[in-house]
Amino acid sequence: MDRDVKDYFERFSVPAEVVSFVNRPVGHFIDGREILSAQDAIDLVEPFTQRMLTVLATGDLQIVDQAVRSSRKAFDGAWGRLLPLERQKLILRLAEAMEADADFLAHLEAIDVGKAISDARYIDVPGAIANFEYFAGWTSKLDGRTTSAVALPGETLTYTVKESLGVVAAIIPWNFPLQILSWKLGAALACGCTVVCKPSELTPLSAMRLAQLATEVGFPDGVINIVNGFGHVVGQALAQHPGVDKLSFTGSSAVGAAIGKTALDSMKRLTLELGGKSPVIVTAKADTDKAANAILSGIFMNSGQVCDAGSRIYAHADIHEELVAKLKAGAENLPIGPGLDPQSKITPLVSANHRARVLEHIGSAHAQGATLVTGEGKDIPYRQDNILRPTIFDRCAEDMRIFREEIFGPVLGVAWFETLDDAVERANSSIYGLAAAIYSQDVDETIALSRRIKAGNVYINAHGILDPAMPFGGIKSSGFGKDMGPEQLDGFLTTKSIYVQLAS
Repeated sequence: MDRDVKDYFERFSVPAEVVSFVNRPVGHFIDGREILSAQDAIDLVEPFTQRMLTVLATGDLQIVDQAVRSSRKAFDGAWGRLLPLERQKLILRLAEAMEADADFLAHLEAIDVGKAISDARYIDVPGAIANFEYFAGWTSKLDGRTTSAVALPGETLTYTVKESLGVVAAIIPWNFPLQILSWKLGAALACGCTVVCKPSELTPLSAMRLAQLATEVGFPDGVINIVNGFGHVVGQALAQHPGVDKLSFTGSSAVGAAIGKTALDSMKRLTLELGGKSPVIVTAKADTDKAANAILSGIFMNSGQVCDAGSRIYAHADIHEELVAKLKAGAENLPIGPGLDPQSKITPLVSANHRARVLEHIGSAHAQGATLVTGEGKDIPYRQDNILRPTIFDRCAEDMRIFREEIFGPVLGVAWFETLDDAVERANSSIYGLAAAIYSQDVDETIALSRRIKAGNVYINAHGILDPAMPFGGIKSSGFGKDMGPEQLDGFLTTKSIYVQLAS
């Protein structure tokens, strides 16, 4: 660990056990224990200091095969033999262990991602725990159905049973590593599946801690395995492996399409939760104070590194200038600082490479004629802390990159409209369809608009509010399948139809 990182941790009194956890080489977690591979290690860089945190093991085909075989053994053995209520008890024990470990997990998220520790404490960790608690209750409710034959002669008993699918490969992004891991694991474990998880090589720490906790509370070895490394090696190997029955991927649309094609070659089940460019419609009947506050939260949480961030605003001409003024004032009032500072809201981006990509989008907005309201100008100075100020552009056009491409940073574009038909047409013009938001005090207007918007998730007078009982996932280039909610369960189950011909 670099001296600057140690100083950073001392400055914010990071608990000694957290420092010990990150101040060591990070391996893989297979068969209930952490192992190091002989491959070259990846440097894990702390986002705020941009200094060396530790090194991360890189998986290869052999490590992936070892993890898949371990998961298959657990599925066919100890885990597969557990009764549903026994699985439920283990999942609830894991949630309880996470509750006891909440401060540890929050620190790992803030250190790994660079995100605000206040968000990690009050959003990420509680959200992950709630997801396990919710899906624990489903373990005993995965029933088939009995029905009457409608066309067969004679008397026939017909019924279905639900069976666990098998081994699941879960590929997790870097922006919400713990929470999105819980989305994959909660439903998979409730359905009796085993999981091989591939975290992002940028943010592996909370997945490793979660696997440790699962072993400590009594999960059989191999139920949760972690293979670290690069996506083009480990992710592709999981997509190709014949022992994997399902691939659940969250990440960019380009990578999701590529890895999805690989998975389909071996006829794996697929869930792809991909990119977004979420439109926000603010009508003339909106409360602009409430709308501005919610919009700011919806675009600048996690420094804009959110797949369903509301990044393109369509404001009615009557309230456009008023809304932009309030957005400007709110953005300029957001505290900027390191992730470990409880006061910070705008924190470092996950890596220097990602910051450079976001800067390139800001540069394109200036070049294409968008009007800068606040934030980063044309000449952006280098910052050691990897932070970008909240940036808002007005008078954006549909053909501008800022309005067409996913930026994944603290950048907001605004345009105005005259008619709701025009707003809906422009909102639906994107290749993405993950989420959208509508702001209006007219209930009839919001419900009517929500039915016309082409998106998997629509927020009304809010943005980015999620609940374990509600499905999350998109359409078009934002992917298919759902995380969370009962709709997710069928992705980890097979339905078997059974016919019994009764004697006449």
